[in-house]
Amino acid sequence: MQFAIAVAYNDPAHLVPIARCAEEAGFGAIVLSDHLVYPGRLTTSYPYTKSGRPRWKPDSPWPDPFVAVGSMSAVTRRLRFIVSVFVLPLRHPVLAAKTISTASILSGGRLTVGLGAGWMREEFELVGASFEDRGRRLEEGLEVMRTLWRGGMVEHHGEFFDFGPVQMSPVPAHRIPIYGGGVSAPALRRAARCCDGWASEIQDRDRLEGILATLRGWRSGSGRAAEPFGLCVALRDVADLAGYRAMAGLGITELVTVPWLLYGGDPDSLEEKMESIRRFGEDVIAQSDWDRSFRE
Repeated sequence: MQFAIAVAYNDPAHLVPIARCAEEAGFGAIVLSDHLVYPGRLTTSYPYTKSGRPRWKPDSPWPDPFVAVGSMSAVTRRLRFIVSVFVLPLRHPVLAAKTISTASILSGGRLTVGLGAGWMREEFELVGASFEDRGRRLEEGLEVMRTLWRGGMVEHHGEFFDFGPVQMSPVPAHRIPIYGGGVSAPALRRAARCCDGWASEIQDRDRLEGILATLRGWRSGSGRAAEPFGLCVALRDVADLAGYRAMAGLGITELVTVPWLLYGGDPDSLEEKMESIRRFGEDVIAQSDWDRSFRE
């Protein structure tokens, strides 16, 4: 199990020094999120809070995740990057495939991409994308991207996308891990059937165990049961060594944390955030062989 830092809502100027500090402290990954805009009139209910309102403000920063990956990967050697989640149905998959492929190549294959269907209708309306069929377009879009990433002349003829022989170059030397995001039944089924892992929202531990059982049940019947399946998980009620060890025992591959929130640091102070990253490295990561290969 590796520890990952979620960097949503951070000052974009802090991302590069956070990445350097995280790698030095022994973290395995940085987790980046994705939104295009915050609408002036938001009527869509946010599905992950009781109030139905997002956790962030209209002026919270949402830098393009793949541009951010390029910057952070240039100053690190081993740190991985997980985009969780990228709302693929907002984009044409050919354009997305080019961006993701380039970010993977320039990061040395350190990119994992979580894909989600999206929840904010207003973003879809802004770019002229259909909201109602976004789940089916996500699945076909993933097929399109994987086809292009094979290299050589390829074609695709589907419900939403249709093109004759084309070749994308460069393409990654190795398969880009794709995680499915979301907690709805369709999202979990899609992750188990089509993806290489699952990326959670912020969960409670009790609910997580039920989700994992559901994922494993669908995975076992997917024809891909023998393949590795990553689990990138954020938990609101696990914050000590015993809890972390329990998560490792459940097969979690990336456990997401925000050290400055854990230790009460000022989220606007880069120095306090870096100090909390170092402290987590000393208090937690160095206290166990969570991922000896990464640190060596």
